[in-house]
Amino acid sequence: METLEALSERLHTTEEIQSIVRTMKALSSVNIRQYEHAVTAIADYERTITLGLQVVLRNRRNKAEPLDLTGPDRKSGHRRALIVVGSDRGLCGRFNDRIAEFACQGLETEAKTADERPPFICVVGVRAAARLEAMDRPVDRLFTLPGSVDGLIDSVQAIVVELDRWVREEGVGPVALVYNRRSEQALAETTHKDLLPISQDYLDRLATTPWPSKRLPMYRMDEGELFSWLIRQHLTLVLYAALAESLASEHASRLAAMQNAERNINERRENLLAEYRKKRQETITNELLEVVAGSEAIRKKR
Repeated sequence: METLEALSERLHTTEEIQSIVRTMKALSSVNIRQYEHAVTAIADYERTITLGLQVVLRNRRNKAEPLDLTGPDRKSGHRRALIVVGSDRGLCGRFNDRIAEFACQGLETEAKTADERPPFICVVGVRAAARLEAMDRPVDRLFTLPGSVDGLIDSVQAIVVELDRWVREEGVGPVALVYNRRSEQALAETTHKDLLPISQDYLDRLATTPWPSKRLPMYRMDEGELFSWLIRQHLTLVLYAALAESLASEHASRLAAMQNAERNINERRENLLAEYRKKRQETITNELLEVVAGSEAIRKKR
């Protein structure tokens, strides 16, 4: 049987854990809103980049020129690459397990040739990287996640720079992106997006979309350079949204885990309180019995 002091210490520890869980719940709730707002905040800039691409592509279409402005150095790569977005922190359920399993399934189902080099794997988040390593999928490049919304753009720009290096120096061709995002059906829904090459259907659709005014804007910059810059900005926006959505999903998963933990802690605390009260009553009863027994013994001696 535990002593009253031991039960009191366990109650104190449980209350401290309960306080930590409440703090983590509050932080997750705030961060979810911040990262979701970050996604909506880039909508206007995304529309500007899309309009810029539309101008270049419509102009080339009017001149009966091909829409593909990709340079020859970007056409020679055949090595596949995959960017996996996970988390740096735990206590978020199977968040990283799901995305690691999803990434491995995608790598296994894609067609391979005998002379194809192993896929180039880049991971954002040390926890997801550990899961992939455990699944015998070595990570070629690892990035850590920013601690706040303010650090998102720096992280995305670092990934874009690395992506450009892969294409030019590592012979990377197709590049895909996998991450978790919140949806109506799940807190962490695995999502797949193809980053490179840019879909020809997407380019054709932009080239044929009606322009909102009577005349197309003019530009003096070299068409190829302008197109490359716009595509770079397009990739930046896609990665920015993916990281923000993944972080919102991570915090939503952590919030759900903390809510479950809080329920379990509350149940445990109630059980400990009941046990503590029972033990305290037993202690008081035993002390009273000892006092009565001592009093009876003294009375009999007299």
